[in-house]
Amino acid sequence: MSEKILILYLSRTNNTKTVAELIHRRIGGDLVALELENPYPKNYRAIVDQVAEENRTGYLPPLKTQVDIDKYDTIFIGFPTWGMQLPPPMKSFLNHQDIKGKTIAPFNTNGGYGLGSTVKTIRKLCPESEVLKVFSVRGGSERDGVYLAIKGDRKVKVEELLESWLDEIQISK
Repeated sequence: MSEKILILYLSRTNNTKTVAELIHRRIGGDLVALELENPYPKNYRAIVDQVAEENRTGYLPPLKTQVDIDKYDTIFIGFPTWGMQLPPPMKSFLNHQDIKGKTIAPFNTNGGYGLGSTVKTIRKLCPESEVLKVFSVRGGSERDGVYLAIKGDRKVKVEELLESWLDEIQISK
């Protein structure tokens, strides 16, 4: 496996960020947060409504984060499940990059409802890339007021699961 690794993540409540940091600590590479030109509202209901509208219309929000994707062979894509879909910022990133021939290692946090259509969307947006088995773990549930859930003993357990996944997809330092 190549040494040219990007770990790109989108995180609202820091659960996906925590998983990204655990991956980074284990395998190295460049760790990059995906940021919007116009950040989403802080209010949970407002972001849910905005994302639902973006998904309905196919709107792809402009990104502040710029990445020279040519430098990388393996791209870890970290995202929460929003409305059972891949978040619009991640769709925007994948739509605006030439990722042909790259290896994509998706990782996900969710509020307990799983992956939804996220992996299907990644495969659709990355048809000429190798999309590896996804890592998915329960994070927080912002709707229920549970924000950062991957901490303490839970973080240790997630790290163990993550190490097994990294071994399974054969990516190591």
